Amino acid sequence: MEMDALPFQSKSCLASDIQPPTPIGSQGLLKRILRAGISWQTPYPGDEVQVHYRGRVDGGESLSSSYDKGIPFKFKLGQCEVIGGWDEGIATMKKGEAAEFTIPPNLGYGESGSPPLIPPNATLIFEIELLSWCTVRDLKADGGVLKKVIREGSGWATPKDADEVTINYEVMLENGKTLLKSSNVEFYLHEGHLCPAMGIALKTMRKGERADLSVRFPYGLTREDFRCGEIEDVILPDSYLRLYIELVSWKTVVDVSRDKKVLKKITRAGEGLDQPTEGSLAKVIYTCQGQDGTEMEGKGSVEKPFEYTCMGGQIDESLDRAILTMRKGEQATVSIHGAPGSPPSISYEVELVDFAKDKPFWKMDIAEKIEASERTKCEGNELFKSGRLELASSKYERAAKYLEYDHSFTEDEKRQADTLRLSCYLNNAACKLKMGDVLEASKFCTKALEVDSNSVKALYKRSQAYLRANEFEKAETDIRKALIIDPNNKDVKITYKEIKEKQKEHSRYEAQIFSSMLARMH
Repeated sequence: MEMDALPFQSKSCLASDIQPPTPIGSQGLLKRILRAGISWQTPYPGDEVQVHYRGRVDGGESLSSSYDKGIPFKFKLGQCEVIGGWDEGIATMKKGEAAEFTIPPNLGYGESGSPPLIPPNATLIFEIELLSWCTVRDLKADGGVLKKVIREGSGWATPKDADEVTINYEVMLENGKTLLKSSNVEFYLHEGHLCPAMGIALKTMRKGERADLSVRFPYGLTREDFRCGEIEDVILPDSYLRLYIELVSWKTVVDVSRDKKVLKKITRAGEGLDQPTEGSLAKVIYTCQGQDGTEMEGKGSVEKPFEYTCMGGQIDESLDRAILTMRKGEQATVSIHGAPGSPPSISYEVELVDFAKDKPFWKMDIAEKIEASERTKCEGNELFKSGRLELASSKYERAAKYLEYDHSFTEDEKRQADTLRLSCYLNNAACKLKMGDVLEASKFCTKALEVDSNSVKALYKRSQAYLRANEFEKAETDIRKALIIDPNNKDVKITYKEIKEKQKEHSRYEAQIFSSMLARMH
């Protein structure tokens, strides 16, 4: 930074309330605020700042002034383009702030000075006004993608890897030659577009933001990436590129199933933060399309939305689970994929018009809890009959929870509650046995036996679970107890016989293994 001898005004025209100087850092830099800034933000190293300044040598010559030149001074903060006192001091300033800095020699021109105006070991005094700055970020920490914000975006959110973005962009060479210019380009971030730098930058941008990217290999274009007439000759493998990107908007994509088989793309944001839960009464409008675009199904209209109970088995389960992630008024496209990355086999256009949640169980009185438990259990029974075992199991678990933690029942209410809980545990055990989950089946049978220790059904189902897990002793213990309680139960007798046969088979198998081991030893 060259310094010209100019008249120095000892009293700042910017000063209002003069504050005492305060130290900045540990190397002797002093700062006195002459005028407060207008925001809370300060620039970061790498940002391109724009300042006005005037300066002098302490007890000596006046130095150059951007005010007299009529042109603000621009430089990149923290990149050693100015003396250390400027880099360190301006990093503490807010937009619109004016301050006086007393800069010691070690943060100025040091022992050598800058003749003829600045002698060796000179202390410098600068009045600096921070006009503005453009944020510059090294997005890969290796100089490969430098991003300068040229227009701030709105809101706080940035797109995620799965989201679909809409952008405008222009690609230029270092010499200013335009290679490409496109508007309203749509693509999914994880699929990428044009070059790696674009996706890297977009994940840091807000809606409406415009950015200027300085891009170097391997984040830009190469000969292999882009061949089009004369452009083939101007792009070298290590070409320096400029990308101007505007993030017009994006559509949030939610991985409903967490395995990319059910994806929800929000086409219109909903209201508030509340979402329906299992058991909510929802009003929706939706249409379903096959892979070829043919409409397969449609329910509800603007005049009369379709009403249903969430997770009640009334609509496709994947769509139902997607609706649980929606907010009132939200519109979305729900795509059902056979495998991650494959084209959707079917897709739904759905709008959640409104919903009403069930009353929380902790706000219910005893009668309401018993009624809700009975209703939910019956919903589970219907799902069980139709073979929708996972949904049925979820209903039984929910029905039991209405009654698990209340200790204020009367004797009659306790009998009703115990009967319902016992039924839910047994039905859930039946679901788990059909699903092949013997560990969970035995767990629900144990819960049932905690309610009624003489439940033949619970002992019978748990013995079946133990039998499938080859825990023959436990299975026999349960089935013997069931026989004592109900000696004429046909199913119990058959299971007892099956257990004894399995025990014999297992004993023969163990004997064969033992004989084989002895034979090898001889």
